[in-house]
Amino acid sequence: MSSLKTVKTEALFAELAAEFINRESAGQSLITVTGAHESNHGHTMTILLTVLPQSREQAALDFLARKKREFGAYVAERAKLRFLPSTEFVLDLGEKNRQRLDELSYEEEDRRRSGEVG
Repeated sequence: MSSLKTVKTEALFAELAAEFINRESAGQSLITVTGAHESNHGHTMTILLTVLPQSREQAALDFLARKKREFGAYVAERAKLRFLPSTEFVLDLGEKNRQRLDELSYEEEDRRRSGEVG
């Protein structure tokens, strides 16, 4: 179970990442921060993302990798932390899988409504 400090730090990083991406992004894709996860006893912060369209996922990750140092400076200016963890940006595969399950569920529901019960 996460401590209150960890939960607050994760929420802070998610919020700051969303602000930073909104400010720095050129708008070629929709990058959404879905959460943040602290690991390695607070030495690493993983920012979870979704990107639309999916064809722009790698470009978005490359962009954020280039902006990693600037993001660290952005966080340092706005957060009162004794230690600034290393940050990595990754796709939120759990959210991606949830979206796919939703699609399949809607397709199944449509088939049932149209009489194509299988």
